[in-house]
Amino acid sequence: MSRIPNTSSMVSLKVDNISYRTSTEDLKPLFEKYGDIGDIYIPRDRYTKESRGFAFVRYYGKRDAEEAMDRLDGYSLDGRDIRVSRAMHPRPVNRYNDRGFGGSSYGRRRRRSRSRSRS
Repeated sequence: MSRIPNTSSMVSLKVDNISYRTSTEDLKPLFEKYGDIGDIYIPRDRYTKESRGFAFVRYYGKRDAEEAMDRLDGYSLDGRDIRVSRAMHPRPVNRYNDRGFGGSSYGRRRRRSRSRSRS
């Protein structure tokens, strides 16, 4: 069973302009040169499962994250110049369960009853 890392003290970097074929295995050796990585996440389209063109890399140490950001911003990866910056927002939480829909009412409308009083 894999252990889930404690992410509350990690520093998250956002990596923009990655190729749609770039994988976590491509990013790991590049970013781990600068320190211990907590995890790497590449968001995917809900329907096509293709990469959305950006990634998040979390470091255990602030200095490691800053060094990676300084050294890799503008780095050419898979023929594209990547942009590395501090993530402004936390990683989104998956609202959907394994069957592809969840219990929240986000995005759904309430339907009104069509029956009306005839008095």
